[in-house]
Amino acid sequence: MKIGFIVNPIAGMGGRVGLKGTDGVYDEAVNLGAQPISSEKALIAIKTLIDDYPEVLDDIKWISCAGSMGKNSLINAGINEEKIHVAYASDSFDAGKTSTKDTVKACKHFVDEDVDLLVFCGGDGTARDIVSMVKKNVPILGIPSGVKMHSGVFAVTAHAAGPMIARFVKGELRTGDAEIMDLDETLYRKGSWKVRLYDTAIAINEPTYVQVGKASFAQINDDEIKNDITDHIEEELDNHSDTLYLFGSGGTIDYIANKLSIENTILGIDAIYKKKNIGKDVNEQQLLTLMDSYDNIKVILSPIGAQGFIFGRGNLQLSPKIIRKIGIDNIIVVSTPSKLKATPVLRVDTGDEALDKMFVDYEMMLVVIGYRMSRVVHITSI
Repeated sequence: MKIGFIVNPIAGMGGRVGLKGTDGVYDEAVNLGAQPISSEKALIAIKTLIDDYPEVLDDIKWISCAGSMGKNSLINAGINEEKIHVAYASDSFDAGKTSTKDTVKACKHFVDEDVDLLVFCGGDGTARDIVSMVKKNVPILGIPSGVKMHSGVFAVTAHAAGPMIARFVKGELRTGDAEIMDLDETLYRKGSWKVRLYDTAIAINEPTYVQVGKASFAQINDDEIKNDITDHIEEELDNHSDTLYLFGSGGTIDYIANKLSIENTILGIDAIYKKKNIGKDVNEQQLLTLMDSYDNIKVILSPIGAQGFIFGRGNLQLSPKIIRKIGIDNIIVVSTPSKLKATPVLRVDTGDEALDKMFVDYEMMLVVIGYRMSRVVHITSI
């Protein structure tokens, strides 16, 4: 079986530095200290395949790109170089920076090579670029590495991509239509959430390991519940007036902040002390500097609807270093019951395997669903 393999080397770099993505702002991200993360994600996926499913390796021929756009990750994971055919190379690899044109050109070669599956590492922007070329001619599978992943073609984590590849090679999984969604990053950076459907792809159907598209929930009867949750959070803030609170992104947190007359960034991370915003839309380094001045720190988050992620999607500023400093016991998760109904588990994808395991070892987390009301919800990293 021929598997096309492509890595977007700059995917997700803008997350920890608070840029909400990397589209069009690569140089700014680098100047802010952003580091590549996609090669590591790709390495995890392929290493999981090699370690857990060695029986399928002889049945795969890899069609990839030179250097950081694919081949390096395969070699570093342990794939025999004889099993890799480099179909595309570009001068831009030397700088570690690639473009939409590189992705599209590479995918044209993959189509010409008649690949059976195209595995990519990136985010929604990468998915859009790929589908613009391959259309519905090749099934695709995404290894999540972007700041935002709304499309229904991604494995829930890099680890989950390994068994999906193996089961596809064994003929155990079917394919079907999946929506390619993307967020307008320019508007996103200005605080406006505008997600639209761009295309339809052929993806692997697997309910455990494939994330569903981000769900939007009707507000019928939810405002009253959000008011109750707000009362709970206000009591929390009043009872711990010496604590620095980090407000996560999303509509539920924004509703709470507005009700409490707290200035808030709906699509960023804000630092709140004594009900005042002392750090607006902060990035990882700004958070670390700010946190040094406070002994007590908590974070308030709401899971992404249907997907269930509390870390690893849209809030990469909350890096493993920051999460460890806060401590799992100081994480407050809030959600309306209607949202939880379609979100049966909480998920974490921090980029730190040991930290993810710490969450999984907890098995359950309390989710605030009203005033002094909580629900126990299972937590996982897959």
